[in-house]
Amino acid sequence: MSLQSAALSRVKPSATLAADQKARDLRGQGRDVIGLAAGEPDFDTPDNIKEAAVKAIRDGKTKYTNVDGVPELKEAICAKFQRENGLSYKPAQVNVSPGGKPVIYNAMVATLNPGDEVIIPTPYWVSYPDMVLLAGGEPRFVQTTAETGFKVQPADLEAAITPKTRWVFLNSPSNPSGAAYTKAELRAVADVLLRHPHVWILTDDMYEHLLFDDFEFWTIAQVEPALYDRTLTMNGVSKAYAMTGWRIGYAAGPEALINLMRKVMSQTTSNPCSISQYAAVEALNGTQDFIKPNQKLFQGRRDLVVSMLNQAAGINCPTPEGAFYVYPSCAGLIGKTAPSGNRIASDADFANELLEAEGVAVVHGAAFGLSPFFRISYATANSVLEEACTRIQRFCASVK
Repeated sequence: MSLQSAALSRVKPSATLAADQKARDLRGQGRDVIGLAAGEPDFDTPDNIKEAAVKAIRDGKTKYTNVDGVPELKEAICAKFQRENGLSYKPAQVNVSPGGKPVIYNAMVATLNPGDEVIIPTPYWVSYPDMVLLAGGEPRFVQTTAETGFKVQPADLEAAITPKTRWVFLNSPSNPSGAAYTKAELRAVADVLLRHPHVWILTDDMYEHLLFDDFEFWTIAQVEPALYDRTLTMNGVSKAYAMTGWRIGYAAGPEALINLMRKVMSQTTSNPCSISQYAAVEALNGTQDFIKPNQKLFQGRRDLVVSMLNQAAGINCPTPEGAFYVYPSCAGLIGKTAPSGNRIASDADFANELLEAEGVAVVHGAAFGLSPFFRISYATANSVLEEACTRIQRFCASVK
């Protein structure tokens, strides 16, 4: 009899975490490896946020809190949504979880029954389909293309919706592609969803503050208020505030859904870390002055990586609107032979051969549901990115 449950047997470990761990392991063996797999800002949490955490410790805020967030943080989240997105929520409509993943997972566990379908555009963040599977649902994928900017097309979304569809996932800016939807593009998606009132929307806005070239951010409940009552608008402090390890994600939506998510948390994680919650209050309420300079820094890194990758033989790298990822095609290398003598038959082969030959760790596109591509995170220093891209160019030139 297998130790593993039937539910767990349906899912795969996170490919991004696996690639990052492999890079760490190789470094531990003395290999010179550049890891471009992890989606984590390389700069430190701002000092005002760290000081708020220290103050919380000194003030004795080290006990259990409300299951899904302290009142101060819920108020700060409501203020953020009003200030930045024009969305009005009450604290009772807000969920705070220990990271963005639990927000999504709790929503799925709270609402999915066996056979319920969740529409996920490809390429997708690696965890989306597996969280749906763990919750008993069925992922249904809608493929996008580089030609359409990796954004779901209204006709394709319409064709994918069935009476069993429970949720549609939207992620803008996207992990892994960096694609972001314009107001007009969200308007067209909203028009489809208005025709299907049984479908709920989960919008993952985690990279909201990482947009380039004066691209204007919009979220779907803001574009179409008629979808407000069936949209869960998710965000967090991980990316914009360099707080990945603090583990605070949050969402706002209909009170009935938030109550269900709280019920799940009451029997699983309980509250997020109390100290992290008070740090997140300062993140949202305190100075935002560092966000624009960080945006500019990431835009420069994006431009560097896109330019250098497009000079590599067999690589075609679109320019993303946001996040800190690029999602280049390696189609020009499929079917060719790596320096090891092995044939590159897939993007997974490409990633493995690149790591072995040049010590650059990337994540293969099949992990995100769309091949033949690979993802690079450029959340690291320019000097590291230049060296990594030089190695990629050298590898591609050596492929025969």
